Amino acid sequence: MKTVAELLKLKGSQHQGVHTIAHDHTVFEALILMASKNVGALPVVDNGQVVGIISERDYARKVILHGLSSVTTKVHEIMNAPVITVDSRQNVQTCMNIMTDKHLRHLPVVDDGQLIGLLSIGDLVKEAIAEQADLIRQLEQYIRGE
Repeated sequence: MKTVAELLKLKGSQHQGVHTIAHDHTVFEALILMASKNVGALPVVDNGQVVGIISERDYARKVILHGLSSVTTKVHEIMNAPVITVDSRQNVQTCMNIMTDKHLRHLPVVDDGQLIGLLSIGDLVKEAIAEQADLIRQLEQYIRGE
């Protein structure tokens, strides 16, 4: 089973860096950044440390449904905190278990206090499917005596 570090390395070839938003920016600024980068969530940082995470779902549930303004509401007012993180030594299965148990869609990866990546449930499912397909291929080869 791949580690988070291996998964981020594969993902890194497709995407450049992790997009973040400062805790004191507005929700509107976060939405603009999410739309421009085509992402569904952003880690929230304060003084270089991950302090939360904000998603499109947070906007819908905590701003729109409560009649707040995205232009005046600050990210820290609606972000999910404390944020649950993993380090790069964790494996895919552990991350999937955390995301399932905690009902998360995004999982920041932090090593030595530094944000190094962001995993989505899609990233993990894609990897799990690839690993299962590889195992099936190996078993078929074994059965055929190859």
